[in-house]
Amino acid sequence: MDILSQVAKGMQVILTKTADILGRKTGFIKRQRKLSGSSFVQGLVFGWLSKPDSTLEELCQTTAALGTDISAPGLSKRFTQKASEFLKKVLESAVEVMIANNPVAIPILQRFNGVSIQDSSIITLPDELAEIWVGCGGSSPVNTSSSLKFQLRLNLNTGKLLGPYLQSGRDNDRNSQLSKIPFPKGGLRIADLGYFTLGDFKQMNSDGIYWLSRIKASCKLYYEDKEWDLVKFLETHCKNEGDELDIQVELGLKDRVPCRLMAKRVSDKLAMIRRCKLMSEAKAKGEKVSEKVLRLASWAILGCNIPYELLNMDEAFVLMGTRWQIELLFKLWKSHGKIDEWRTENPWRIMCEVYAKLLAMLIQHWVLLAGCWEYANRSLFKAVKTIQRHAMALACAFASGRISRLRESLETIQRCLSVGCRINKRKKDPSTYQLLLAIDGGS
Repeated sequence: MDILSQVAKGMQVILTKTADILGRKTGFIKRQRKLSGSSFVQGLVFGWLSKPDSTLEELCQTTAALGTDISAPGLSKRFTQKASEFLKKVLESAVEVMIANNPVAIPILQRFNGVSIQDSSIITLPDELAEIWVGCGGSSPVNTSSSLKFQLRLNLNTGKLLGPYLQSGRDNDRNSQLSKIPFPKGGLRIADLGYFTLGDFKQMNSDGIYWLSRIKASCKLYYEDKEWDLVKFLETHCKNEGDELDIQVELGLKDRVPCRLMAKRVSDKLAMIRRCKLMSEAKAKGEKVSEKVLRLASWAILGCNIPYELLNMDEAFVLMGTRWQIELLFKLWKSHGKIDEWRTENPWRIMCEVYAKLLAMLIQHWVLLAGCWEYANRSLFKAVKTIQRHAMALACAFASGRISRLRESLETIQRCLSVGCRINKRKKDPSTYQLLLAIDGGS
């Protein structure tokens, strides 16, 4: 099935049949009224996809364009706990729809059976929602008791997105449902320190899965049958600015995970900048930075189980830089999708808005896959603005009930995304796609 057909079918199933079934199953729809489960979801999703800060009146206009008339007060009354439970179920169903495009033409990514990056982000919620989503706490007297964490895993080759999987803000990243979904053999996992566990690395070694990660400052290692503290090891073997290491070691005291350790000693100036940033971030959280972490700022350091023949050290550091692509996706969802902003103090309306906007962002990602993922120099920020301009036309095509018209609308968006939604080349401070292509002599 081609990508446009995947997107059209996914939208049609989730926003019609699935929504109506779940509307009745959750008790949100108790008897047939003019506002069905599907019309409620469609109005919110397309309304906020088109304009993320839409008012109730503007959402009602979107719902009317989709064929259902409802007043602003009438819509406001529908934002209940039952409605939030219903929207959460629809979102969970959408997450199970797997949509992927053909692999993007970046040779280094094609060395692996998928290069996947994963991370989490948090949405702070009103304290009244603490019974549903427990927060992390904090120094502020309000809005610290409840927060929602969502996990994402993005395949850089095909654009396939796993998530958003939801959990309380207080929960550890490694306890997410996402952690239960395996990586393919020969695939590469790139993640930050929140996912650093020697047990996982050992299991991935056994399963034939590649991993690339930063190393925790507290980690112990074995080299030539001698136990070392990580910082002490680097201070001994990588003393001067510009010194490099790329050696085989074993991480940990008990698990003793075979690992390729790569490190570069950075300049004193860069190390000082890093330390200042670490202390500033810790101060904002009311925390302190350990001495080991401050000392470790003198090196750029990575660990992996990837053989040198497949990836050299310079390539590994470039590839690690792709982890920021998921940070950009979070920024895209928050700055353009406004998933953490709302116009109300009603906690259940807020919860409805969060779930509906996350669903809108997932559908937006599907449209991005169909329109511009195949281009290495795609600009997702430019593409999102284009999708927002076409969202109401897409809604009307969807309302026709004809898959052919929905596909035509998607084709129009696809044509628009193929023109102009590009990142300009930069001679100074090259973008990620330029660095990746440069590895294999691309342009």
